[in-house]
Amino acid sequence: MNQTMFCYQCQETAGCTGCTRVGVCGKKPDLAAMQDLLVFVTKGLSAVTTQLRAEGVEISTDINHLITLNLFVTITNANFDKDAIVSRIHTSLEVKRNLIKQLSASSSLPSAALWDGTEDSFEGKAAEVGVLSTKDEDIRSLRELITYGLKGLSAYSKHANALLHDDENVDAFLQKALAATLDDSLGAEELVALALEVGKYGVDGMALLDKANTETYGNPEITKVNIGVRNNPAILVSGHDLKDLEMLLEQTQGTGVDVYTHSEMLPAHYYPAFKKYQNFVGNYGNAWWKQKDEFEAFHGPILMTTNCIVPPRDSYKDRLYTTGAAGYPGCQHIGDISAENGSASAVNKDFTVIIEHAKKCGEKRIKKTRRRGGIYSADPGRNPSDGDQSKKVIGRKIVYEDRSGE
Repeated sequence: MNQTMFCYQCQETAGCTGCTRVGVCGKKPDLAAMQDLLVFVTKGLSAVTTQLRAEGVEISTDINHLITLNLFVTITNANFDKDAIVSRIHTSLEVKRNLIKQLSASSSLPSAALWDGTEDSFEGKAAEVGVLSTKDEDIRSLRELITYGLKGLSAYSKHANALLHDDENVDAFLQKALAATLDDSLGAEELVALALEVGKYGVDGMALLDKANTETYGNPEITKVNIGVRNNPAILVSGHDLKDLEMLLEQTQGTGVDVYTHSEMLPAHYYPAFKKYQNFVGNYGNAWWKQKDEFEAFHGPILMTTNCIVPPRDSYKDRLYTTGAAGYPGCQHIGDISAENGSASAVNKDFTVIIEHAKKCGEKRIKKTRRRGGIYSADPGRNPSDGDQSKKVIGRKIVYEDRSGE
């Protein structure tokens, strides 16, 4: 078979070696190519910002956030929208173009920093700069390990940034390390050391996010989470972005629309600040990979704030909305009113469209849930009364209770 792409950034990659024709996640070769190019352009941009810092030039928060979000949108199951990725490539090239003008000299920049192609050259360039463009397998593996670690760091940073928490040291390191993956003078020993340093800054990134979350929403506490459903119109929210959830809850007050979490958003229930919302009903469904069945059964709109998106069935695709780093072609994306350029500062979103959609779906009853092998899933054959089941969240453990006598 001919190889039309190469991606091995996730643990589910085909044959544990790499997806070469289509991603196990559902990513197509043309999208994979544009994601490769976005990473390449972002590495070049990071080389420019790193040199500017060395010359004493301050890098703006908006540029830091642009680089962070560029990495975040390329993680597995986050963004399948090729047009959105291409748009970010254009934006990044424009920003890089302007920053290069501020340098005292550009002769020492790597080729990725100097490349400035037009859209008709994107496909050809992407074919030259993918994962396999590094021929030495050991160097390639270390560069990719560093890049994937930085993608994880970008996710922590983006969520903290949305809550107006930034760490210039983390941003500067992320960009310096990303630029270092372009440096052919670095051997295995130097790259191993850099990979370990990425781990150290990963811990710093988690500390930043923890500080942002707890200062904004309080310290997590033992919480019983309802897994029953009510008869009101409702929105299902998945992903990891607590700021998006907060804005949605604020905007649904007095509308008669309930809000449920799914999968990755479950931990929101044990932050004290969210408990004041009477329409924050509980959790619906299971892990992200069961979403095709559960989103279909929900009979209401779904908001994906980040990964993990599984390519949707046509039966509910018109009810799937994305925001932030998430995206899927054919699904409506709810952007940031205050910062359409990708900045996460002072995030402000209008969720009216999904709230109104929920009201229109209200005549269809949301299917109930039941426990199956210790995991809850959508099942129209089970109709427990509201509140007869709950999840008790205790730190990192989840204890299931069934108070219905079954």
